[in-house]
Amino acid sequence: MKTRVDIAVKNKTEKNYNCAQAVAAAYADLMGVDEQTALNMTAAFGVGMGNMEGTCGALTGAGVVIGMITKDKGEARKRMKVVMDKFQKRNHVTQCKYLKGLYTGVVLRECKDCVADACTFLESALADKI
Repeated sequence: MKTRVDIAVKNKTEKNYNCAQAVAAAYADLMGVDEQTALNMTAAFGVGMGNMEGTCGALTGAGVVIGMITKDKGEARKRMKVVMDKFQKRNHVTQCKYLKGLYTGVVLRECKDCVADACTFLESALADKI
């Protein structure tokens, strides 16, 4: 499969999707849904899930994609852990508020780059499925 990282980044930067939507929409067809359904499924996960600045929305979007593709709770959890671990290793944190530097004033990673990271790690975690 050709990577969809650029599509997801374009979704974030040009279509004004939240980070979860940007990721999910890029893989909608692989999840067996149309783009609007993917957007609806992930609408509440912007700004760190429900505007609470928690887990990065790009990671949440990746989790939705993994669940929809694997259709198995145990398998999805294992694959999502791999994505989370890689994201954590690259960015040192997984929470939106720290990535955006809300309390420190130091942005660790821009949203578009978080989207790219999440998709890169997602595609790696699902390499045998997509």
